[in-house]
Amino acid sequence: MFKGFKDFLLRGNVLDLAVAVVVGAAFTAIVTSFTNNVINPLIAVAGGANDLGWGYQIIADNPATFINIGAVVTAVINFVIIAAVVYFILIVPANAAKKRFITEPADKKASEADLLIQIRDILEASLQTDGAAASSDGAHAMPAEKAAKLEQTRE
Repeated sequence: MFKGFKDFLLRGNVLDLAVAVVVGAAFTAIVTSFTNNVINPLIAVAGGANDLGWGYQIIADNPATFINIGAVVTAVINFVIIAAVVYFILIVPANAAKKRFITEPADKKASEADLLIQIRDILEASLQTDGAAASSDGAHAMPAEKAAKLEQTRE
């Protein structure tokens, strides 16, 4: 029971996800600070002199009806920065390490035709080293020494 749980936890994609969540959560504070102190003032400049920021007031004198476009833009910028950091700091190096250290899958199983071709090539090579040559019709010629011995035994 615990072995299955251990195998589940040690699967590559589960570990990648856990690392990404932890690092993403830790990095969120940095990104939030950056957007609050650098991006938001730049967005406020685009929003004009409105005290609430970049957006639209639906009902005058009712701040609850303010549509805050600046907050949405800030959230999108937060997401893009965090996603880029997780991708370039975690995913790209992990994929490179997997390509470098994971062995190639075993060769596919040879077909029957491939095996017969290999056997033919091996037999042809061994007959050529014995001094025999294949005839044009595919039949193999007998080495000269063996043919002479065969003739002597027939006499």
